[in-house]
Formats: sequence, structure tokens, C-alpha cells
Amino acid sequence: MRRILLLSASYLVAASAFAAAPSAPPPQDEKAIEKNFDAAIDPNQMRDWLKTLAAEPNHVGSPHDKANAEFILGLFKKFGWDAHIESFNVLYPTPVSETVELQGLKPFKATLQEPNIPGDTTSRSKQPSLPAYLEYQGDGDVTAPLVYVNYGMRDDYKALARLGVDVKGKIVIARYGGGWRGLKPLLAQMHGAVGCLIYSDPSDDGYAVDAAYPNGPARPPHGFQRGSVEDMPIYTGDPLTPGVGATVNAKRLDRSKAPVLLKIPALPISYADAQVLLSSMDGRVVPESWRGRLPITYRVGPSKAPVHLMVKSDWSMKPIYDVVAIMKGATYPDQWVVRGNHHDGWVYGGSDPLSGQIALLEEAKAMGELARHGWRPRRTIVYTSWDGEEPGLLGSTEWAETHGADLKKKAILYINSDSNARGFFGAAGNHDFEHFVNQVANDVTDPETQVSIGQRHRAKARIDAAEPKSHDPEAVDRLKAEAKIAADPHRDFPLDALGSGSDYSAFLEHLGVPALNIEFGDEGNSGGVYHSRYDTFEHHSRFVDPGFVYDALLAKTVGRLVLRAADSDLPLQQAGDFADTLARYYGEVKKLANDKREAAEIQGKLVSDRAFQLTADPTKTSGPPLALKPVPKFELAPLENALDRLKKSAKAYDDAFAKNAAKLAPDRRARLLGLMQSIDQTLAPDNVGLPGGRGWYKNLVYAPGRFTGYGAKTLPGVREAIEDERWDDANKYAKLTADALNAYSARLDQATAVLNGK
Repeated sequence: MRRILLLSASYLVAASAFAAAPSAPPPQDEKAIEKNFDAAIDPNQMRDWLKTLAAEPNHVGSPHDKANAEFILGLFKKFGWDAHIESFNVLYPTPVSETVELQGLKPFKATLQEPNIPGDTTSRSKQPSLPAYLEYQGDGDVTAPLVYVNYGMRDDYKALARLGVDVKGKIVIARYGGGWRGLKPLLAQMHGAVGCLIYSDPSDDGYAVDAAYPNGPARPPHGFQRGSVEDMPIYTGDPLTPGVGATVNAKRLDRSKAPVLLKIPALPISYADAQVLLSSMDGRVVPESWRGRLPITYRVGPSKAPVHLMVKSDWSMKPIYDVVAIMKGATYPDQWVVRGNHHDGWVYGGSDPLSGQIALLEEAKAMGELARHGWRPRRTIVYTSWDGEEPGLLGSTEWAETHGADLKKKAILYINSDSNARGFFGAAGNHDFEHFVNQVANDVTDPETQVSIGQRHRAKARIDAAEPKSHDPEAVDRLKAEAKIAADPHRDFPLDALGSGSDYSAFLEHLGVPALNIEFGDEGNSGGVYHSRYDTFEHHSRFVDPGFVYDALLAKTVGRLVLRAADSDLPLQQAGDFADTLARYYGEVKKLANDKREAAEIQGKLVSDRAFQLTADPTKTSGPPLALKPVPKFELAPLENALDRLKKSAKAYDDAFAKNAAKLAPDRRARLLGLMQSIDQTLAPDNVGLPGGRGWYKNLVYAPGRFTGYGAKTLPGVREAIEDERWDDANKYAKLTADALNAYSARLDQATAVLNGK
């Protein structure tokens, strides 16, 4: 039976623990606790849980999705947690009918279901899986010529303009990669296309990478990637309830007015079917960088015959089921450490997300064992198993929006995981938590090399910089800067910045609550079955993490982060890492402005000299480049001054912390914790938000890019204004971002005074 429950009143309305000094906590041996925690982690148990959770399709609205939530709830209760299911009602369309067919003399109809594989979960499950589908696309029935747009990113449309190709009134076909899938139909729509198809080219995750499943981990010919195309860079969560929880009585937008829903139909297809469609293309041969590994000549198009694309969906409301488990803190009950992973998948979800989910369950089990033997966390620990992540971070966003006031008052940290695989440690999050993450990474042993996961991470950072795979100069420069830091054992290795794509978004970017995202990967390969019917128990256990060794390692690593965050008597932040990283980001912004100014000047001279016309091949279609606007000088002094102040305040705080924190009296310790608990929220002022209809995103340091999707944009208000030629916004957000950083520095100064006994 569905239940709508909130956190109990004792957690939501109790007086702040900062009002008075806490009582002295009982002595606890950190190393002994963590040793006992590790001893409780059982890879065989995790294997059994994955087999159960991934037995049937578990997308939102499926019977197994609800069954999994109830199964997880039962486990939490068995482990000794105070657990409940909290449900929300969200807009979740499901396909009614869909068609992709090539017309003309050689008609062809695409197969929009993936075939069974003998011996795999696909051959024995009893519940139907979703066909090829992109959540929150726009239904429609269109027939038009087909145009190939490479990855379908902004630079690709600039290249199309130079090739003399217009997609207006056409259906575009793009390959996966190069950016988030939701941008492909969005950009097609913005350029006047009437429909969008997306396929996975074998050069990216098929037979050119490795043997195709079941012989290897790569995508088989008739596999395709489902996914959401909700315009999440505007806001995440239920499309009809931005900013508020999608409870039964919530005020909802009319669907026609929801800005995150697309207007044109879109579907994913397999590379086997894409080969037929792409073989029908006329027009220019594409640039070399646009060519995949299908045995065809890649042409821009349009196609010789039109393509018929039709999608019809059931746009109904459906329930989602968040599972929330609580272990009350003994000393600071009104300070929360929140841990999350989602349990819904597109089909079976063996790697994405259930490899992370079984780690979360194993952590909760091990903490339950500790509690049964007398341990109690000093802070309250909240474990969450989210529903509806795949269509748009629905469960985490609706829960965070519903409990936003309490989270801003009480949460000290949100720790997230998602997919997991064999390989290297990866961490992203707020940069003032770098030292905290480094300390944990130095204490966890990598099972393949028997060195710490931190040491192995540093080695990989150095190799990545020495042998970069990217051709983007900015990305290579960043790799080199991070490798230089990683090579210095006296410095903390950097965390990646968070953009979007998993359940930390509402916490970090809407509420300002600091967040970490933890994973292992790069050796086990789940990319070939990502969001397909072949992301199964068998695939994960054969090719992604045989023996569930790194899924268990994820539990041990995140478990330490949770335990230390819950039991620390002192703040977790170290401000110097944050100040140093922000200085690097500011340097990137200045370089961006200079490079863009130089590019506009060069292009202007080329246009005036008719260089583009004189070098164009007269036998082929071509067009002028999109004109770049002249770039003015920007008023960045407020931001530069704020960064200077931040560096001084950060050093003063870190020095005072190192000298005095361990000997603080209880009342001063309580004041210090009170000041630092919400310091990262100063970076996300309530009354600002990002420009361009993105006011839901409050954080002025971390955000997903408007046209990168999952990829992070740091100092986003300033950086994206320069990229998008919104010069007034660049000046405006330099000042607004400076104000936020000054507020952070002012809070640091207050904390420093407490540390120094003033």
C-alpha cells in the first residue's frame, strides 16, 4: 500500500543543536569502528541483492519498481533503521506507439525492441520492457528528409552552416556522444528541425571498442540507449512542479507551459538500423571527425527518400517511491549526513544504478551491525534510495524541494553514488571537502595494486595528463594543472566539479547543500549496454565487476565518508583547497574572454578579405560562418578582488584550525560547527539564480552547462555569459558571484575568530 510519510517531528522541528554546547560524546575508536564496518561487507550478499533487484524491468510505473522499493524498505528495517517510503506523483509519459521508417523505392522499418540473448536475464524475465524511447520528447507524426548532424552539438551546427546545410523542416539523425543526449533534440528543435533520431555508433561503444555482448561488453547491433531528454539545465525533477515537491495537492503547471518538455518527436535507434538510414543519404561527404565505424560513406544528406517518424505517448501521472531510512544521532541529532543512490533503471539496471544501490544497502547493513553492538553516530544519518532518477532526478529533487528548509538548516553533507565498475577511484564535489576525501582515500586499499585508492588515483591523474585523450586545449590544460597537484604528496588531489546527471543536483545546485559523488571505474565496461535491455546481472558480473570486488570497495569507501562525517566533532571543510581551485577557474574565465576576443577579430578580418568565399570548393555546397560578435572588455575587478579576499580568509582559517581546533572548549566547538555547517550555502543565494530562465539553479560556483547538460560549468554566470555573447550578464554575474564569495569569506572570518578565542 502506498504511503506518504514525512520525516518524524523529532527530526524536522527540534531546536537546533547549535543553541547550546553538546554533551561530551562517548569515546569511540575510529579505526576499530571502520575495521568492524569492513568486516561486515559481503560481496556474495551484494551479488544476491543485485540478482533480485535486476530480475525484471524497473522503470517508473513498472510493477518491479514498486516491488524493489518495498524490498529495500524491508532490508532497512531488518538492519535496524527507522525506515519508510515517501511517495510523490509525477508526470511520466510512457510510449503507446512509435514508428521510424524509410520510405521510397527501398522502404525500411526500424526495429524498436531489443532481442533476447540466450542465458541472459533478457530471455527469462516475464514483465515487458520499455521499447526505444526518450522520456519527455514531444509527441508527433512527421515525414521529412533526413540530415546527419554528427553529435548534434552546437559546434556541429556551426560546421553545417559552413557546409551549406540547413536542417529546417528536416528530421536530424545524431550519434550519441559529444554531450548529453537531451541537447541533441533540443538543438535540433532550436534550428528548426521537425524530429530527431539518435543512434550509438560502433566507434563509440560498439564493435570498434570491444566484442559485442554477449561475447564481450560492447553494444550489440540491435541495442539502443533509452534516456531522458527533459531540459534539465533549466530545472530537474517533475516537469509540472518546479521548486516545490510533487505531492498530491501541489500546484502544477499546465503541460503546455512546462519549459523543460520538448516540442518535437525523438527516438533512439540501433546502429544496425541507423546504417540503413545513413546509407540512403546524398549530399557532401562529412568531415573526417564526423565519420564513425559503420561500413558506409558518411554523408550529410538530405536522404534520397523521406523518413516517417511518429511517437505517441500516455502523458499520465505516476507514483514514485523514495525509501528513506534514519539512524538518529546521539550528540548532534539535528545535524544530518545524507547518503543516496537511486533504484530505478531504464530496464534491468544491473550496472546503472543497482551496482551503487547494493553498495548503499551493504553500508546500511554494516552500520546496523555496528549499532547492534553499541555504536551510535554522533550526527543523524539519513539513507535514501531514490526513485525516478532516470527520467529527470525526480525522486531526489521532489524530496529535496519538499524538505528544503530542513535540509538547509541541518544537512552538513550529501553523499551520492550511481553506477560503479572495476577500476580507479573517482570523486567530485565541493572543493572545500577535498582534504576530507583525500584522508579517506589514503586509508582505503585498492584490491588490484595493494596501494591506497588515493595513491592510484594520483598515478592515473598524472598519466591522463601525460597521454591526454582529449583534443580540447582547455581540457588538456586542466589535466596538466591537476596532475601537477596530484604529483605533490603534500597537497590534496583535486575533486572534479559537479554538473548534473545524478541525484546530487537538487542538494548542491538548488539548495546549496555541499555534495560529493563517489564511484570506481574505467576498467570494467558498462558503457556498451548503457540504458539498454542488456544492462543485466549477467553483464555486470561478467564484464563490469567480476566478483563484486569494486562494488564492495565502493561500500567501504563511502561508508568511511559517512561514518567520519557523522562522528567528527569538527567541521569537515578545508578552505585553502577551495580558494586555490577558484583561482584556477577564474584564470580559465579570463583566458576564455581573451581567446573569444581574438577569435572574433580573426574571423572579422577573414570575412573582410573574402577568405571564406575564396577557399570554398565551388562544386560543393557551402555557406558563410556564423558571425562572432566583437568582445568588449569585462568588469571582472569585483570578482578578482573577492578571490584575493577569499585566499587570505582561507589561509587564516586553515592556520587557526590547525593550531586551535583540537583544543576548543565545547561551547566554542558548537559555535564553530554552527558557522561552518551552512557556509557552502552562501554560494547559492536564494534571491539570485542563473540567467536565461535558469533561476532554479542557485549555486554561482557549480552548475551544469546550459549546452553541456551533465558537464559542469564553474563560475557559470560569468563563464556562460561570455561563451553565449551575453556581455551585460558577464558583468552582472561577476559582481553577483563576487558577493557570494565575499559572504563565504565573511563566514570564514567569523569561524577564524572563534578558533582564535575571540
